[in-house]
Amino acid sequence: MRDLNQQQWQEELAKDPEAIILDVRTEAEVAEGYIPNAKHLDIMNAGTFMQGANEFDKDKTYFVYCKAGGRSAQACMIMESIGFKNTYNLMGGFSQWDGKTTI
Repeated sequence: MRDLNQQQWQEELAKDPEAIILDVRTEAEVAEGYIPNAKHLDIMNAGTFMQGANEFDKDKTYFVYCKAGGRSAQACMIMESIGFKNTYNLMGGFSQWDGKTTI
């Protein structure tokens, strides 16, 4: 796992067209706004999160975000513990997102 600020996160994301954006916030948070093309797995629902994570391709690169960066860091650690090779955490989370993306 690497912690990246918004600019670094977008730069790294732009380098990998096969990368997956993963939103780990609650449904209510997602309803307030989200990053386009993101997949959603609520980390607060542990069973569903683990089931969904295990269905993903562990060899792909994952750019993970939450509201402020804490839950996404936790999600990255969990994902790496079950075999994911490349996860990137958005420091500051969606609350710092400026609405621009390089994808």
